[in-house]
Amino acid sequence: MNIDFRRVLTHSPNPYVIFDRNLTLEWANEAYLAATGRALEDIVGRHLFEAFPSEGESHRKLQASFDKVVKTGQTDEIAHIRYDIPNADGGFDVHVWSVTHTPFEGKEGQVEYILQHAVRITEFDTGEAAGVLRRAEKVEERYQGVSRELERIRALLEQTPGFVAVLGGRKHRFVMANAAYRELVGGRDLVGRTVAEALPEVIDQGFVNVLDKVLKTGEPYFGRREMVMLHTGTEQKLEPRHLEFIFQPIRGEDGFEGVFVQGHDVTEEVAAEEHQRILINELNHRVKNTLAVVQGLAQQSFRSDQDDPALGVFSSRLAALASAHNLLTARSWESADLETIVRSSLEATAGSNAARHTVEGPPVVLQPQAAVTLAMVVHELCTNALKYGALSNDTGTITIAWSFNSERGERQLVLDWTERGGPPVSPPTKSGFGSRLIRRGLAAASDRTELNYDPDGFHCRIETRL
Repeated sequence: MNIDFRRVLTHSPNPYVIFDRNLTLEWANEAYLAATGRALEDIVGRHLFEAFPSEGESHRKLQASFDKVVKTGQTDEIAHIRYDIPNADGGFDVHVWSVTHTPFEGKEGQVEYILQHAVRITEFDTGEAAGVLRRAEKVEERYQGVSRELERIRALLEQTPGFVAVLGGRKHRFVMANAAYRELVGGRDLVGRTVAEALPEVIDQGFVNVLDKVLKTGEPYFGRREMVMLHTGTEQKLEPRHLEFIFQPIRGEDGFEGVFVQGHDVTEEVAAEEHQRILINELNHRVKNTLAVVQGLAQQSFRSDQDDPALGVFSSRLAALASAHNLLTARSWESADLETIVRSSLEATAGSNAARHTVEGPPVVLQPQAAVTLAMVVHELCTNALKYGALSNDTGTITIAWSFNSERGERQLVLDWTERGGPPVSPPTKSGFGSRLIRRGLAAASDRTELNYDPDGFHCRIETRL
């Protein structure tokens, strides 16, 4: 069937006019010319607001409608708009219209022309019908308000640095996907397609099944640095991406059900952390080698007197230092847990007999320098307890406890080492390296250390600012 649509529109009793995307008037039918009282040659080639001047609310509503059509490629309607038309006397006749704007795309997929269908409803704007029109106008105002709010939300989501998408229905069809999400998947067309259609590579990775479960159970799914293989470019090559994300089930009062997807690409962060881990392990390996060389040099230096107790003390201190380095390496040299330091140092020196020592206190994280110093201090205290104090017999015990106080107007950590059940103790007659190390506390200038050689048992208190 061959139909001349231009001829159909020309003789249609309904007013029609065609604009290009810049609102230049390209064509109008006879009904439109009759309704506006204009001749075609007077308006063709002129801008809409030049041919039909307008200002205020009418201008804003009409411009907003055209802008929306050009931007979205979707039809838009204005149910009620006053738009006065110039008359032959040089004045304006009051007219009220209901208009529909329908886009037509060009070869490149962009809106090229807009067809306006205008219905004059001036005669209905008075009398009994006026009340109905007023209500219709209010409904349209609320609709436009909601529409603008949705556009603002959509714009915010579009610009969000993390990736965002909304999947609708049991087949997980893309309702929206923001710029970050589209970039993540190589700029593919998503809206209107299901996950299986748009991202077929995730099917065998189990993510469609995860989405099914989220909808079925109503429980969100959290992805913790999950590795996802994706086509991220024009090449059909899968690339690993590490993602932090959530699949959040959503349901609306209108029966809508779907999944809200939100997350971040942490691939570079994971790679940086892996690189850091390799460097730290290499550093730890070299430190151990250095300590082994130092220990070997000491043994060579004391070869003529292998029974010298100083060699054993020196080797034990190297072992304590190596243990502290191992602990910090496990934490990427960022910090270390106080309780872990104390327990590992105790077990390395005094054994793992829990009946002989008690460790208690709130969680405390120490910076690397303080952690290494504390490990050395605990090692020295254990060594002294084994030689002279509570661990030199079969019945003595040690309590290591810590707490916080604010006596000097700042938060301080207070650590107490208390020995009971050992032989009577007395202050040493001379101070060696171990005693000097203990008195330094955790090596901060503001640290305070108290050593009490009570006959009932040795007590050491270290106060340090955190």
